[in-house]
Amino acid sequence: MTTTFDAAGTPDPVALSREFLRRVRAGESTHAVASRLRDLDRGAFAAGLDGDDARLAFWVNVYNAAARDLLAAAPESFADRTRLFGADIVTVAGRDLSLDDIEHGLLRGARPKWGLGYVRNPFPSAFVERFGVRERDPRIHFALNCGAAACPPIAAYSRDGVDEELDTATRSYLDQKVVYDADADVVRAPRPMLWFLGDFGGPDGATAFLRAYDVFPTTVDPGLRFRDYDWSFELGEFADVGEW
Repeated sequence: MTTTFDAAGTPDPVALSREFLRRVRAGESTHAVASRLRDLDRGAFAAGLDGDDARLAFWVNVYNAAARDLLAAAPESFADRTRLFGADIVTVAGRDLSLDDIEHGLLRGARPKWGLGYVRNPFPSAFVERFGVRERDPRIHFALNCGAAACPPIAAYSRDGVDEELDTATRSYLDQKVVYDADADVVRAPRPMLWFLGDFGGPDGATAFLRAYDVFPTTVDPGLRFRDYDWSFELGEFADVGEW
């Protein structure tokens, strides 16, 4: 197993999450890594998640590894997406977690999936408060893969490189999925930007976000529309963002 301790011997949760994902990619057993994630001491875990970069990398890796591990073993699980997203599928530091717990609790700052990103749970769990990302980063919506054909490729995110890695993943996804109709002066964005519109700062913020990634000419101010989402099942590919 790859070294998952720092120089002082403290467990490095980000390295452990990358090892989880590497084993999933290689088709190796994940039992030992899952056990180490489950048994993480919460004090050491908190110390290892020393800022939002570490938290982003850790939780995106764990989400993708846990989802892919399940779907590779039991692809029929995708047929009931309510159960897929809501059932506990990974345990971290003694806490059983679902994909929804990771995405909407730990990565999105305790914002329910049905609130368009505008509503925050006023009573987040102590676990979310202690281990969750402090500031939402909308780029996670172009990094998480739940097994749908429209999901982005799976990449390994790192503590020190996550900002650049998320930028690369976002630019690649938007380049493939965004359509600018010059005749209608409309930009058609990926559906998750509608589902989580508040994460992007509302319609104006979403348009500014797209503009920053050069998906339409800087000289225009297009209307914003959203494309349909392809929910057909597809395990998808692994991207070479960062190092495995």
